[in-house]
Amino acid sequence: MSQLLSPDEIDFSSYLEQTDAQAKVKPAASWLEDLKERLHFKEGEKKIYLPWDKTRDVFDFRKGEVTIWAGQNGHGKSMLTSQVVLSLMGQGQRVCVASFEMKPVMTLQRMARMFNGCNPFSPEFQQDEGIAAIKELYEEFAAFTTDRLWLYDQQGTADSSTVLGMVKYCAKELGVNHVFVDNLAKCVKGEDDYNGQKAFVDELTACARDHEIHVHIVHHLKKPSKETNLPDKHDTKGSGAITDQPDNLFLVWRNKDKEQDVKTKGTRSTKSSEPDQYLICAKQRNYEGSQDDEPRIGLWFHRDSMQYLANAGDAPMFFGNYPHFETPSMQSKGRGGL
Repeated sequence: MSQLLSPDEIDFSSYLEQTDAQAKVKPAASWLEDLKERLHFKEGEKKIYLPWDKTRDVFDFRKGEVTIWAGQNGHGKSMLTSQVVLSLMGQGQRVCVASFEMKPVMTLQRMARMFNGCNPFSPEFQQDEGIAAIKELYEEFAAFTTDRLWLYDQQGTADSSTVLGMVKYCAKELGVNHVFVDNLAKCVKGEDDYNGQKAFVDELTACARDHEIHVHIVHHLKKPSKETNLPDKHDTKGSGAITDQPDNLFLVWRNKDKEQDVKTKGTRSTKSSEPDQYLICAKQRNYEGSQDDEPRIGLWFHRDSMQYLANAGDAPMFFGNYPHFETPSMQSKGRGGL
């Protein structure tokens, strides 16, 4: 007579765990063909860069990764990531922005100003002719965003599971390549909810990996003892998992020491030649180049366009192509390059 197998008498779960572990432990040589294939994949892979041409050799956005953009209040985190979004679109990427602190129309107003390279509220644009010109530029901006940019319309606190669902929807249904979550504090219960922060970042990391998209998380830094001190990765608020789990960490720092010195001393300022902004790469897990894998990138702020430029005196960027310099062929097609 056959013996009955009863779950009341036998712990089947222990065997399931053992079988699962055995299936996942494989000899290194079993990945040899995958390793060879990666050589060919790298040859034809299109790299996606930061907006500034001078950063091409030190950083690129890779599929399946998560990047943290951290900074103090008022140091330009959202401003700088808006410019990154425009650059990604100019490189043929599809992007979704989930800003829980700014209405979509305000986000688009900022991006349109960057895209157009001018301040629509300057006196020269306040007459009928000027307003008509800005409206035409807005039309070109709208054409540029078509099939490239989506915005998640919710402000205030957001449920983390809903945000995760939104990210997966963007990846699976819209073919989005990059999702920006601005900011982490709006997706968890509080700054001291370390378990919630860890779980949410872990889920976003898994989602980026599984769907081969790049997830960007805007995050706050702790209030420093002195605002003019350069931050480091240990200054991020909340759980250490926020910087441990993601692949890349950028610290956005505004040179307020320079601003105050120029304001006080004018042309006698000794800091006038310093960058207005620093973008500090404090972590880059999968860099394969030969340059500094954690560069400190100096940028200059162009107030009319609200763009950060690679060098003092540079013209505003043109986002219709990459590198972001306007060419005669693009000029003939409008600023959207369409």
